[in-house]
Amino acid sequence: MKYEAEKIAFGIHLKDFTKTLTALIAQDDKWTIRGFIDIFKNIYTISSDTKIVSKVLELHLFPHFLSFAEKIGYDIELATHQNWYPDLTFICKKNRNIKFAVDLKTTYRDENYPGFCNGFTLGSHGEYFIKRTSIKNIQYPYENYSGHFCVGIIYSRTILDKKEETHIYSVDEIENIPAVINNFLFFAEEKWKIASDKGGSGNTANIGSIQRIEDILNGNGVFAKAGEELFDDYWINFGKIEILVNGKRKKLSSFEEYLAYRGLPLTLNNPKAAKRRPR
Repeated sequence: MKYEAEKIAFGIHLKDFTKTLTALIAQDDKWTIRGFIDIFKNIYTISSDTKIVSKVLELHLFPHFLSFAEKIGYDIELATHQNWYPDLTFICKKNRNIKFAVDLKTTYRDENYPGFCNGFTLGSHGEYFIKRTSIKNIQYPYENYSGHFCVGIIYSRTILDKKEETHIYSVDEIENIPAVINNFLFFAEEKWKIASDKGGSGNTANIGSIQRIEDILNGNGVFAKAGEELFDDYWINFGKIEILVNGKRKKLSSFEEYLAYRGLPLTLNNPKAAKRRPR
């Protein structure tokens, strides 16, 4: 069951919610988290490492997600295991068959290429994505979710010198501790609308996002013209379909190639959104 009307309403609520988040975690557009404190009241500056920033941001935001869910009549269920999809499962209090998957994603602006960010992954295209009734590495079967959303945070990194990174501060000095990230931009979108036709970073079977910030904010991904069904079919078959190019067989690796293989109009492709930052 898709519950289309409920999905539209949930998406509107989620987008409105993201507009409030900067004010809840930042002051003068700088992150209010400045470090870790021990029982001796020593404060250690937080690292700008993206994994650390991402996790602390999630912890910082979670109480606000709980309040938001309560306000719109949903419960939140966290992923049972660390690497399971999604980060948050929203379950409607009145009809518990209505579920929405929400993943939290963070990425930073690429200051060398204005208008682009580092991108992020949008979940696996492995077993649970292919077999929609599978419960491997997913909180509920993929088909049980009426919508799959991403709440994203795009930020700028502050360049700290070694002294600032390693200095131990006292509580009285908290105002002097530099913020490692600033200039927040929050967004919420269905993941298929901001997906690229390329895999995410690393060797894992992850769907990659587009990287142009303007397109992310407008839900103008590679599949924006084609729709969710073709997004699903492309990624279910990613790395499996082979095509003949110049007399040699190669694995299909772009949405344009996929459309030609399926005999579908190439106008369904959105090549502008596929543009990636220069390497």
